[in-house]
Amino acid sequence: MASNSRVPRPKRLPKKRPAKRRIAAGARKSADQANVVEAALAVFAHEVRTPLTGILAISDLLATSELGERERRWVDTIKAGAEHLASLATLFVDAAKDHSHDHSSAVSSLREDLFDLRALARNTGDSLAGRAAAKGLQSTVHISEALPSLVVGDPVRLRAALENLIDNAVKFTEGGGVAMEAQPARLGKGTIKGNVKGNAKGRVGVAFAISDSGIGLTLQEIKRLFRPFSQANVSIASRFGGAGLGLSSVKQLARSMGGDIVVAPRRGGGTTFTLTVALTAAGSGKPASSKDGGRASEASSALRVLSVEDNPFGRVVLNTILNELGHQAEFIGRGEAAIERIEQGAFDAVLMDMVLPGINGIEAIRRIRDLGPPHGHIAIIGVSGRGDDEAASRAAGADAFLLKPVSPRALATALLEATRRAAAAT
Repeated sequence: MASNSRVPRPKRLPKKRPAKRRIAAGARKSADQANVVEAALAVFAHEVRTPLTGILAISDLLATSELGERERRWVDTIKAGAEHLASLATLFVDAAKDHSHDHSSAVSSLREDLFDLRALARNTGDSLAGRAAAKGLQSTVHISEALPSLVVGDPVRLRAALENLIDNAVKFTEGGGVAMEAQPARLGKGTIKGNVKGNAKGRVGVAFAISDSGIGLTLQEIKRLFRPFSQANVSIASRFGGAGLGLSSVKQLARSMGGDIVVAPRRGGGTTFTLTVALTAAGSGKPASSKDGGRASEASSALRVLSVEDNPFGRVVLNTILNELGHQAEFIGRGEAAIERIEQGAFDAVLMDMVLPGINGIEAIRRIRDLGPPHGHIAIIGVSGRGDDEAASRAAGADAFLLKPVSPRALATALLEATRRAAAAT
């Protein structure tokens, strides 16, 4: 008689996903993480630069008032610190974005702005002197008269890189002094790299040397300096603070701008960091744009300005600046409400923040332009804490763009450019 017992079937093992599917899932996960990082960075840039705009604006206004020498030094120190934070915010946001996406994106994201190189060098030297004085250090700044004045490049990231080097020089120097020297650099093999857009014609090389009489570095420590999230010596972190986060980003930035950064021991103790970049010389007859570091060529008449800004602190700051410039300001917190207000025809210009509740600034600009003449031809200035928003802002119809933190001088120039363009379009 046959047995009714059955031989138990072996348990089925879970099927392994094909390698291609696992890779695709991993790629989707990485992309999702990159999107989360980018969204977080956008919020970070907006939230940090809004109060910094206020600090810098009030510092600028204080600097124009009657102050004693001591009080003026205090104002200069406050301004230098705020500019430093703004520059570092730009630098680290870019570095994190490059890390989450593609390291080559640093080159494509470089701005091509007309700016005053000598003014940038002077302001950077003032920053070094202010921070050195606050720590009781001596400072020396030398800016070569041979440097060109107007050049085209990325002043925001160049200033951020220099501020990072200054910060390290002051932080790692307990006694003695720090120094900065800016001078032309030879364009050639081994001095300025050739990996920038355009040809060598019209290019100018610039070298910034930041020196200190601080702790000094051994050859082995120098080799470790430019590794991401690394520091020359582990004991330095506990003694001075920081993790050497910025130097790898500074090196990447310098190379994307056609230059490099080198470090060498300083005679008598300390270290010298030399940052080189390649910029485009601007023709002497070329007019300055709104991104120029200089003053507007002429003062604009009193304007009625609608500022679309939902941050209360940002409103106070912009109202102060606009009043000081002689303009009348009205504030509104949502893009939809701004469109309705503009249809009433009571304004000459609009300051449109990019991050708003409801529709964002880009969509608000598009809808304003869809109004058609005359209301749709109003001068519009996009305002954002992210430089990446400029292209989208202008594509939507903005006449000018301001990167936070906004200075009174930059706002005055942008208003002049925007109203001129709006007038030409009518």
